[in-house]
Amino acid sequence: MATNPNLTLTGPDLAALLCSRVCHDIISPVGAINNGLELLDEGGADDDAMDLIRSSAHNASVRLKFARLAFGASGSVGASIDTGEAEKAVHDFASADNKTEIEWNGPRAIVAKNKVKLLLNLFLVAYGAIPRGGSISIVLEDLETAPVFTLVARGKMVRVPPKFLEIQSGSLTEAIDAHSIQPYYTVLLAQEAGMNIGSTVGPDEVTFTASPDP
Repeated sequence: MATNPNLTLTGPDLAALLCSRVCHDIISPVGAINNGLELLDEGGADDDAMDLIRSSAHNASVRLKFARLAFGASGSVGASIDTGEAEKAVHDFASADNKTEIEWNGPRAIVAKNKVKLLLNLFLVAYGAIPRGGSISIVLEDLETAPVFTLVARGKMVRVPPKFLEIQSGSLTEAIDAHSIQPYYTVLLAQEAGMNIGSTVGPDEVTFTASPDP
């Protein structure tokens, strides 16, 4: 990844693009809240307006909380994160659209920050693999020694997100932008955590794995 000048970002560029990604994720529900308030101001469809405000506020809240864990500092340098927090963030994130079922298996443990952030970002990649919804099975193993993460995404039109494949294989030729920053960050986290990412495609499922470098 670092040998391609198109895939080399400065610290400020990385921060700016991640901020753009977070803003992209929450601008729609925040805009919907504003629309609901405008409906209330006009005095019409009060029940519909309140339903819109409640669902949109929930959507914005869970996405921000997820982003805090997946992209934020989440404590001081060298800190660890409880995988129970990650599990809750994943379930809440999926509940916001009601189109993806989550199955989470594995012990609860305190794991190095970058490894948990990698897990959450790999979840986003798996989530992007089933644009029409479906299910994602997440298995956590060997958390106390050398964590291994396995995520299986099942659904209609399942596929590995193209940007992720191009970045992972080093074949992306265009500059990193707000659309490709999340898979870039996923691969970067794997490097920082000393883990290797793999993906395999089946007839109706895609499996993503993250395991210690050999």
